[in-house]
Amino acid sequence: MADLVIARNPDATSSLGYLLRLPLGDGLVFRTSDTWPRTKALYCHPADPGEWPPEDELDVVERVALRSCARRGAAIDVVLDRARENRSQIVYTRGRGRDMVFWQSPRTRKQARPQVRTPTARPAGVDGDGLEIVVDAHERYPYGFPGQQARTVRRTLPAGDYGVLLDGTLVASVERKSLPDLVSSLSSGRLRFALGDLAALPRAAVVVEDRWSQVFAQRHVRPAQVADSLAELQVRWPGIPIVFAETRPLAEEWTYRYLAAALAWARDEQAIGVRLPGAVPELSGAAPSGPSTAEVRAWARAEGIEVPDRGRLRPEVWERYRAAHG
Repeated sequence: MADLVIARNPDATSSLGYLLRLPLGDGLVFRTSDTWPRTKALYCHPADPGEWPPEDELDVVERVALRSCARRGAAIDVVLDRARENRSQIVYTRGRGRDMVFWQSPRTRKQARPQVRTPTARPAGVDGDGLEIVVDAHERYPYGFPGQQARTVRRTLPAGDYGVLLDGTLVASVERKSLPDLVSSLSSGRLRFALGDLAALPRAAVVVEDRWSQVFAQRHVRPAQVADSLAELQVRWPGIPIVFAETRPLAEEWTYRYLAAALAWARDEQAIGVRLPGAVPELSGAAPSGPSTAEVRAWARAEGIEVPDRGRLRPEVWERYRAAHG
């Protein structure tokens, strides 16, 4: 059996940033917005197989062996050869008077979705250029904020996954968690250390892409243990809210609004030193941002370290950069 392949869409202007290829018939290619339907069914736009880039230009994000890929009526059942996130369907349907295709998983099919539409209005305090959001270089499936007046840049953050800078200094950050990642990081203690890092910033939060009620639906860990751990962390770090945003799109929207409000607050704090001589602004806990992936790639090449032209850098490259720069 061949592979399911997900590559980056070479069309930078498309809101569907990925190409999905299935080895069915002569080959099916779809444009889609993510690499797996984790929290919602993903819209897929059928593309001509000729849109698939040649091998030397292909930017592969994931290549997973298939156990099964078969059409059953108006759906294509896709089973991957891996332990988790292995079952999904490509469903052909009709909506809004036209043919549509969606990519769904068992979880997204069963879970009810709130019938809401997130607003696109600019937050208070954000100027006409929009909000610049720094995405941590190690974030694997980052938010793109496609429906908002925002732009993203990739670089290493000292804490959190998404942040905003004021004069090159990190003033607020949001740590993103799926529910499985939240439970795992609570069990291992990683979330405790993450909150310790976030607490060093002027403003920080944790957003969870699921419902609070799903904490009590866990099977491989005692739900009471998860709830107790979350309560203990909130008591220990009361200034870092842990927000359950129900779905990934709502978590993305909450992150956008939170960071915009935090940046507006930071600008006011910065002005206190001018307006009130002798006042101590809360920005004293701000942290400088880390280098961008491009900066580390340029340094690595200057040091004779082999790195790819595009995509993520190996963890050992980042470690060598940090060691070289103290």
